[in-house]
Amino acid sequence: MAEHRSMQRAALLDAARSLLSEGGTEALTFPALAERTGLARSSVYEYFRSRAAVVEELCEVDFPVWAAEVEAAMAAAQGPEAKVEAYVRRQLALVGDRRHRAVVAISASELDAGAREKIRAAHGGLVAMIVEAVGELGHVEPRLAAMLVQGVVDAAVRRIELGVEEPSVVTEAAVRMVVRGVRG
Repeated sequence: MAEHRSMQRAALLDAARSLLSEGGTEALTFPALAERTGLARSSVYEYFRSRAAVVEELCEVDFPVWAAEVEAAMAAAQGPEAKVEAYVRRQLALVGDRRHRAVVAISASELDAGAREKIRAAHGGLVAMIVEAVGELGHVEPRLAAMLVQGVVDAAVRRIELGVEEPSVVTEAAVRMVVRGVRG
């Protein structure tokens, strides 16, 4: 029974990711989740009390996976400048990933305080990954510099999502800007 519930919950989260990446937060409704998973609408409420609960669980499940990928890219890089570059490149490479599109849709929506706090904490965790590398490059305020680096990444994500420029063009511009900035 527990395994079945776990599989149903995973199917609901996967359906939520798809709905968010295809149609934004407006597409994430309990009837749509029920339709995608073949469950009765009332059954969806057995797993999640609200749309916000679905969003919170997606944050809990997907942000750590995303962060682990960024962390792995940084761990493979040699030296603080290369770590900062890997941090930027890996996040921007994840933009096309369905999990990322769902996270972007979530971030752009009206969320309750719990979901907003989870997103803030996850972004804080990402920023914390590069504070040391930025500090090794000689910045007096490495946390502030790391937050500004994340600001460039966030802006680049929005440009890629808009689809005006090629993602590779946006990525290279962001990497150049960040690397030159962290060099001081």
